[in-house]
Amino acid sequence: MTVAAWTILALFGLAPFGALTARFPAGRVPIYGGSLILCAGLFYAGLTGLAGPTEHLILPLGLPWIGTHLRLDAVSGFFLVLTGMGGAGASLFAVGYTGHDAHPERVLAFYPAFLAAMALVVLADDAFTFLFAWESMSLTSWALVKAHHRQAGNAQAGFIYLIMATFSGLALLLTFGLLAGPAGGYSFDAMRASHPDLAVAAVVLVTALIGAGSKAGLVPLHVWLPLAHPAAPTHVSALMSGVMTKVAIYGFIRIVFDLLGPGQWWAGTVVLALGGLTAVLGVLHALMERDLKRLLAYSTVENIGIVFIGLGLALAFRATGFQAGAGLALTAALFHAFNHTLFKSLLFFGAGAVLKATGSGDLETLGGLIHRMPWTAFAFLAGCAAIAGLPPLNGFVSEWLTFQAMLLRPDLPQWGLKLIIPVDAAALALAAALAAACFVRAFGIAFLGRPRSEAAAQVRETDAWSIAAMLLFAMLCLAAGLVPGAVLDRIGPVAQALTGANMPRQMGDAWLTIVPVAASRSSYNGLLVFAFIAVSVLLTTTAVHWFGSRAIRRGPAWDCGFPDPSPATQYSAAGFAQPLRRVFGTVVFQSGETVDMPPPGDNRAAKIEQRIADPVWDWLYLPLGRGTIWVANRMNAVQFLTIRRYLGLVFITLIVLLMALTLWQ
Repeated sequence: MTVAAWTILALFGLAPFGALTARFPAGRVPIYGGSLILCAGLFYAGLTGLAGPTEHLILPLGLPWIGTHLRLDAVSGFFLVLTGMGGAGASLFAVGYTGHDAHPERVLAFYPAFLAAMALVVLADDAFTFLFAWESMSLTSWALVKAHHRQAGNAQAGFIYLIMATFSGLALLLTFGLLAGPAGGYSFDAMRASHPDLAVAAVVLVTALIGAGSKAGLVPLHVWLPLAHPAAPTHVSALMSGVMTKVAIYGFIRIVFDLLGPGQWWAGTVVLALGGLTAVLGVLHALMERDLKRLLAYSTVENIGIVFIGLGLALAFRATGFQAGAGLALTAALFHAFNHTLFKSLLFFGAGAVLKATGSGDLETLGGLIHRMPWTAFAFLAGCAAIAGLPPLNGFVSEWLTFQAMLLRPDLPQWGLKLIIPVDAAALALAAALAAACFVRAFGIAFLGRPRSEAAAQVRETDAWSIAAMLLFAMLCLAAGLVPGAVLDRIGPVAQALTGANMPRQMGDAWLTIVPVAASRSSYNGLLVFAFIAVSVLLTTTAVHWFGSRAIRRGPAWDCGFPDPSPATQYSAAGFAQPLRRVFGTVVFQSGETVDMPPPGDNRAAKIEQRIADPVWDWLYLPLGRGTIWVANRMNAVQFLTIRRYLGLVFITLIVLLMALTLWQ
């Protein structure tokens, strides 16, 4: 706890120096280097919290009668590990990536404070400290999103993100107010002892889903992600996607699993429904995108949905008394959150390297990068394989564990769970298949084929710092897939604290095989899968070299179906996604195509226009925005009241509040 507290203080203290050192050419090095070292301290403190007893710390800061309560237990320790790991990787990447940033002062002054705020959210043990850290996290990340505000679309992205962040904070304020109750106990220990009734618990679940879900990216609260991620600098995008969304998941877990106490089975049904919807819509959106960073942002939405599927299962199993299933489902959700921090950070690093080298993230302007950026291509391929759920990488294990949790109890008596669990299993399978197609498209169009622009044809490999960060995270993705038991055993205390059960110890099994429940049901061994793949590749290569013909044969060069050497004749990102867009997009996104084919003799170029609508934006946010403007115009007259009417309005408001307080008590 002492290490974590001093590290957070040092990160906050490092922020002002960012504005001072930004004027020097190498000013980024001490800021990002210092952040890297301090994030390593957060990682160490998190590991200590996972392994040791719960620690408390009360500081004479904040509200006079509350102070600042900090708590380091297994739950906060796990998410502190994610914060330190993601922050260290982003800082290492940023040392080289930001060397040519035109306005470093707009980033360096807020970057360490953003890291500190996320860590403080995880350690907060009272409502005031939590909300202060949450709003600090929102404001510092908003400033980072607006760092390049003069670029087209960035100002709007920052505005929408600020609205959603404010909405998130207000929802959490209401959540903690309900948990505190009439007694007004704002420490988390007091909330744990309050035991709200069923109606209040239902409202708390909804407000927690809104408050934490909007920051995490749950549908339909996800609209800020595809706008903010492309606007922010790449290392900040990696932090927002890889770490900040996990801090939001922590907020939901802390409130619903810990402070709210034992819940009802229908709470799991609600979370399962939102998780399945988020996973499918997120990956469908990603398939439609041609901008690399927007694609990764929508992929984050999909993976947050997978995490919430696991959390919903854990809630449902815990409420029905199936503790072992709850422990497995929660472990799967937390392991997927861990994996997402790794491979999504890696993919954003790769996207940033491509953006820095070519000046564009548009898939239609890329191609052939594997020849000129081999290290970036290798690391990005590893991230694509991991996020697509391919063994032996880490993404497969967490999704496989989620499926295993779904198959544990098909005989639950509640009709809602009988319906929603099979539906979510199908949604998870669909999302996994579409994610594989999505990242085959992303890697193939960006790195394979021929360059589609002059910039793509002239690129050079990125800097050594960025390559080191990408390769490090690629190796971590492989290590977590080969030896997942090491991570699962670390998650065990978290699952035990929140559900009363955890998976059996995994590292003691022969050949490091992981067994979720019993070997007779299912097991998985990443090392054997990796060995099988390696041996198969080696034998195939050897057979081709030994038994293949060595004679020289002459013939026409195979043109791969491209008789015209122009890059325009090869598959495009839109063409790759067209079959899936026609299958799913017509219903989900009201997509359509208009073909303008000039008649013979007309020299105009043929043109295809695609239309894709976001139903969430069109059916929810646009009407809500119009309604808000209408109400604001009607309420505008209030500012022109006389003093007598103002006093009357204040008096009526006071009476209404007193009546509400009386009814509440």
